[in-house]
Amino acid sequence: MYGRIATKLLHQTSWGAICARHQRYVALSLSKNASSSAGLSEEELVDRIVRVDHAGEVGADKIYEGQLAVLRNTPVGPLIQEMWDEEKEHRETFEKLIVEHRVRPTALLPLWNIAGFVLGAGTAVLGKEAAMACTVAVEETIGEHYNDQIRQLIEIDPEKYKDLLQTLKKFRDDELHHLDTGLEHDALKAPFYDAMSTIIKTGCRTAIWLSERV
Repeated sequence: MYGRIATKLLHQTSWGAICARHQRYVALSLSKNASSSAGLSEEELVDRIVRVDHAGEVGADKIYEGQLAVLRNTPVGPLIQEMWDEEKEHRETFEKLIVEHRVRPTALLPLWNIAGFVLGAGTAVLGKEAAMACTVAVEETIGEHYNDQIRQLIEIDPEKYKDLLQTLKKFRDDELHHLDTGLEHDALKAPFYDAMSTIIKTGCRTAIWLSERV
């Protein structure tokens, strides 16, 4: 029922086209701002990396919490629990790194707590496939973001940031494993998959941009 209603609304409002245009705009804005990171000092860049990754892992933690709240007693419940356990480890690690590097957390953290849970639970209500589609979109975006950070730190001093690089690489691999898991469990069969993926990726990239700076 939810899928039919959402599909009808999607066609009535041309929401897919709107989101596609918005995603291109955000991607262009993020690209321009990413290039400005060259003007940051080394310390400022590391602060930005730790701050945004902490925010991202808080959001991811809440997404899986929301999914499990809806799908706990279904066949995919244990799978979601397994992915959530890994996200808890990521969050705990960055909570330590925030203190270690004396980085101010993003002021938007309370918003990401709420938004993450709503996104996770909201997609799970649409069914297992929609929950997995959410996982794929989020983890693809986070994986790309980790790769960008890894390249930046390698260019600066791979030996100096060896420990941080090791953490980023491990967490990137975890996120990409979650992406593969979502694809293996019918993410592409979710109703209005393309529109949903576009909306979620755009939201994630906007959240990344804001968390780096606010």
